[in-house]
Amino acid sequence: MPARSIITARQERLGAELRKLRERAGLSGREAARTLGIAESKLSATEVARVGVSAERVRHWASRYACDDAALIDALVAMATERVRGWWEEHRETVPAGYLQVAELEYHAARLTTYQTVHVPGLLQTEEQMRGIFSASVPALPEEQREARVRFRLRRQEVLGKLPYTAVIHEAALRIRAADSKVARDQLLHILERSEQPQVTVRVVPFDVDGVAAISTTPVVYASGPVAQLDTVLVDIVHDGAYLDAEAQLNRYRAILGTIEEAALGIVESRDFIHRLAQQM
Repeated sequence: MPARSIITARQERLGAELRKLRERAGLSGREAARTLGIAESKLSATEVARVGVSAERVRHWASRYACDDAALIDALVAMATERVRGWWEEHRETVPAGYLQVAELEYHAARLTTYQTVHVPGLLQTEEQMRGIFSASVPALPEEQREARVRFRLRRQEVLGKLPYTAVIHEAALRIRAADSKVARDQLLHILERSEQPQVTVRVVPFDVDGVAAISTTPVVYASGPVAQLDTVLVDIVHDGAYLDAEAQLNRYRAILGTIEEAALGIVESRDFIHRLAQQM
């Protein structure tokens, strides 16, 4: 296969998972290449996603690596054989690459869980809320770029209703105003409306809940894959997002999100809380 000119996050993940299989088998790159009967450079290029890999090769490599997890192998084969161009690729020239990665992650997730401490989750934002957030960028964004980002985020919201989505939102994120009081109130009412969708769950963590701030103040998205090994954590950091997929990292954030969900108000109580807050705006 020819070398790729553009490598997507999903292609990188497939290569990384093939490398993990090799490492679990206790093989170096040189040893694995010899076992597979290919050049070490070919193996290396595949593991960093510079070139693709066929379904037959994924199954062959998994067999040589003594992997007998049929569900994981099938999931990797599905990743290797994807040929559909994601809608986000149409926006590659108009929004930052990180936006494309988020959209790709959401599109392929089996379930999404997010904990937000500063902003309302992007999938629940109104158009005016988005515009207020992007207008506050430093340095200021040109109007064309701001509107491109708004359109892109609105398109991302199409995943709602297609998969289970749980948003745990800290009271701080509900109270911080991206614009004026009308935008803030409309945003809260919009969250209530979205929370009525069958696959959307909204939970609130009030200020007076003890100990949550000590657990995590960092916004996080947990994207469940078709098998647990292919879960991904997106941690929001100052200048970019960090994508985590090591087993220890996944276990840590499963525990963190589980603890936060236990501390949050129930579904009905959360709706009542948001409704009261909207009345105050």
